[in-house]
Amino acid sequence: MIYLPSRMQTLCVRRLWGSGQVSRLVKGTNINRSAGRLQHTKVMEDDKPWALISGASEPGFVENLTPITKHFQILCYKDFLQNPQLHGPKIQAMLVWDNIPPTDPSTLQLLPSLKVVANGGVGIDHLDVPYISSLGVKVTNTPGVVSNATADMAMGLLLASARKIVQCHQISVDPKTTNHKPQCLMGVEVTGSTMGIIGMGHIGCKIAQRGKGFDMKILYHNRNRRSVEDEQAVGATYCEKMDDLLKESDFVVLAVNLSPETTGLIGHRELNLMKPTTTLVNISRGRVVDQEALVKALQSGTILAAALDVTYPEPLPRDHPLLGLPNVLITPHVGTDTLSTCRKIVQRMVENAVAVLKGHSIPNEVKPK
Repeated sequence: MIYLPSRMQTLCVRRLWGSGQVSRLVKGTNINRSAGRLQHTKVMEDDKPWALISGASEPGFVENLTPITKHFQILCYKDFLQNPQLHGPKIQAMLVWDNIPPTDPSTLQLLPSLKVVANGGVGIDHLDVPYISSLGVKVTNTPGVVSNATADMAMGLLLASARKIVQCHQISVDPKTTNHKPQCLMGVEVTGSTMGIIGMGHIGCKIAQRGKGFDMKILYHNRNRRSVEDEQAVGATYCEKMDDLLKESDFVVLAVNLSPETTGLIGHRELNLMKPTTTLVNISRGRVVDQEALVKALQSGTILAAALDVTYPEPLPRDHPLLGLPNVLITPHVGTDTLSTCRKIVQRMVENAVAVLKGHSIPNEVKPK
């Protein structure tokens, strides 16, 4: 015989845990045993450290909360703001997704127990690492896991720009179209062309692999030359001087980290070194390019086109001249936005944060320079 719990017993368990889990746990079971198990589980939950997260509705984040809740009790940033004095002291980990929660001093001062800021993604230009570290808080990021998706995006932008894929689609679906293949859709050959990669880290190497698949000649410029084995693996040739790469490349791909040295790396001078048939592809950070100089270069025909997954700011003001140029392709910083990559990012964020709190070796610690 199935024992059906009384309404009062069910209400008591609901207060203990919450209606959603109760409806699953008490169905078809003895309410007393269920309540006991719930009480034990609740105690186990209370032993977990607290993590401050961006929000349970963030795209790419909401689908991957399970690895977080396995190790942490979570508090969304918007809920934290309702009563920071109450919630702040219990937060030991901050999981930053799309720059939220913010890591400004006014926020960090509300988190006296904070031990780690675990960033989702490689770029940490939005984090003041020296300041955060001065508080005794570790900083981590997620290199490696984003490389394939970002390299795919770089190659996708390159192909879409070269073959005018967006324009082709627009003309194909336009009810006013009468000439199905207008001359303006004539594209640029990718196979056999020269790709110059500035920034030959993990992502840069993945981009080179994809370029090799298109029989492209691969040039690269990097602070440090890669090993002969790395170069041979992707068929890449090192350019000690970036100027040489700019002069020879049909496609210049930016894959550098943003730093004081790379801010404004591509400006008037660099654009003027490029061929008038060159396309600039940027999947790094918007500030790596002088956007005013880029607009002039595109308008004047100094270079052929630009394909950008990043701008500054993001999004651009709706009246920004880049948005009105026919030879510009812009996407909203979605280089890492695949479900598979988002899962890997969240998992790595959790691994880093757990390692800090348990005093273990930290997989991806970012130390102040």
